[in-house]
Amino acid sequence: MGARHRVCQPPFRGPAPGEPAAIGYAREVGELLTLWTRASKLTRVAADQTMGRYGVRVGQNLVLEVLWADDGLTPGELAERLHLATPTVVKSATRMEAAGLVERRPHERDARLVRLWLTERGRAVRVDVERARDELERRVTAPLTAEERVHLRSALAKIVAEFADLAPEPDPADLAPEGDPADLAPERDPADLAPEPDPADEFP
Repeated sequence: MGARHRVCQPPFRGPAPGEPAAIGYAREVGELLTLWTRASKLTRVAADQTMGRYGVRVGQNLVLEVLWADDGLTPGELAERLHLATPTVVKSATRMEAAGLVERRPHERDARLVRLWLTERGRAVRVDVERARDELERRVTAPLTAEERVHLRSALAKIVAEFADLAPEPDPADLAPEGDPADLAPERDPADLAPEPDPADEFP
């Protein structure tokens, strides 16, 4: 087990004495975004380690979850369900095909299209990947009370809805690192192990 790292959380201080409320609010929002970014990076590293045990890269689990429910979709159909651009899913499918998780088959009515079907391995990892996802969710929410979990879910849903009008793009939260975070130097802060988001890179 690697050394655990304590994450220092700066308190939301509100306006300083004599400071205009608007300035205090802006500073508080800045602190919130800093914590958001840090929590996102740490969660992503944990997810990569957890899913990587089963040969699934971060984000590929989302593609698998859709195909487990409805196998044989086209990349465009997958992209619509995942709110991503179709080229992003195509690139992901290429990696997943190389990993033996999915296979491309010609579309039965349109020669320009293909369908993505789960391989035997893609179906076999379902139990392990779903267990890993549940394990990660329990760890993420373990420090929270039941009431805090309800508020967090509500807040995240509102944030997602606020940006729902954005055009689908490669999701920076799902960009997978090239290396294994478990092999990185343990003295580094886990929040810094995640790669910098590059929208030009492929998902996941």
